[in-house]
Amino acid sequence: MASSDEYLTTPLPRTVPASESSADDVPDEERAEPPQQTLLEQLGGFSGLIYSTLPVLVFVPMNALLGLTVAIWTALGVAGAVLIWRLVRREPIQPAVSGFLGVGICALIAWRVGEAKGFFLFGIYTSLVYGAAFLISILVRRPLVGVVWGVLNGHGGAWRTDSRVVRLYDLATAAWVLVFGARYLVQHHLYTADSTGWLAAARIAMGWPLTALALVVTVWAVRRAGHLPASSARHAA
Repeated sequence: MASSDEYLTTPLPRTVPASESSADDVPDEERAEPPQQTLLEQLGGFSGLIYSTLPVLVFVPMNALLGLTVAIWTALGVAGAVLIWRLVRREPIQPAVSGFLGVGICALIAWRVGEAKGFFLFGIYTSLVYGAAFLISILVRRPLVGVVWGVLNGHGGAWRTDSRVVRLYDLATAAWVLVFGARYLVQHHLYTADSTGWLAAARIAMGWPLTALALVVTVWAVRRAGHLPASSARHAA
């Protein structure tokens, strides 16, 4: 018969919570990984890329039908409506705020220039600046895709010591150089040719479709570099 001392010193069985036991049973490779933003989410998602084309879609026909002033206010109204819509739906508003400010700058330039084609001038030279920045980052061995991804997702800059990873980020950064360079060359040509209608078409056709292609290259490079978990890669793709 057990003594009273033995009863006092014998440890009681520990009841393991269901959540804890299930977590231990899950293999390491299948456990939840730290949440990471996908590149598409950082651009406002697929809907954000679509929303960015709406002000352009209304600007050109409104300018042809009712004049520049009405076209400017209509584009601003559409950008404001997108911002309010995202607020109501509790979606991330940073891309919508950036889009609204961008449309505001475009509208101001168009008003100062006095021509509808001025609406596209800001985007044309923004593409030139971005393309130059991405190109310079490759030349100085600090490809911007790697730098930006490291800042956004906490990977730091240790990857710069691995030449293989640097080459992967060079390729992804070069894809963005081609996108921004093509946008600048084509749209600047149409701007100087006073082809406002074709300029709007080029702005849309070279907008999110080319962005999507560059994103595919970027996700591939980040995945090969080992900086994107498999589950995040599936969502990003």
